[in-house]
Amino acid sequence: MNDPEFVRDDVQIVKTETVFKGFFRIDKVTLRHKLFRGGWSGEFPRELFERGEAVCVLLYDPQRDVVTLVEQFRIGALDDERSPWLLELVAGMVEPGESAEDVARRETEEEAGCRFYDLLPVCRYWVSPGGTSERVHLFCGLIDSEGVGGIHGLEEENEDIRLVKMTFTDAWQRLEKGDINNAATIMALQWLKLNHQHLFSTDSYK
Repeated sequence: MNDPEFVRDDVQIVKTETVFKGFFRIDKVTLRHKLFRGGWSGEFPRELFERGEAVCVLLYDPQRDVVTLVEQFRIGALDDERSPWLLELVAGMVEPGESAEDVARRETEEEAGCRFYDLLPVCRYWVSPGGTSERVHLFCGLIDSEGVGGIHGLEEENEDIRLVKMTFTDAWQRLEKGDINNAATIMALQWLKLNHQHLFSTDSYK
């Protein structure tokens, strides 16, 4: 007997109510779905943090072996043991009509003041599917890091973003120490660790 392979049609949404709408939105979804043992579940509620699609970009200079990260305050990390100012990737949300590549380009210009000359897909993943709809498109953007730095961000969005450049070796050591402690940045640096020899030694990038 084959194991069941469920798809979207195996879930029935009974009712959706928006219970909070501010900077973010929270919906209360009443649903039922098919069961592994057969049949259907009863109706039950789930709160859903409606976040949408996001894009994160690791900026890497393969000629100099330099990683450029952004540092900014994050309310969710208020009780972080080190600091609520986190070292992260360039990132932004996908707006209607935009592709993930469009967002990668826009946010790289807004948050880092530069442009990548190649954009390499890393992966796409659900951030925390037990409670939020957010899904991240993760990229590595290849840049010339000469002259890249300073303070960036949009004032109307209360962004205060400092660029931090370091060698890949330094970035990896900071990851191992726990100074870099958010999922997207960890995943991107792990990907770069796996692909480092190829990228750093590729003649076309030098």
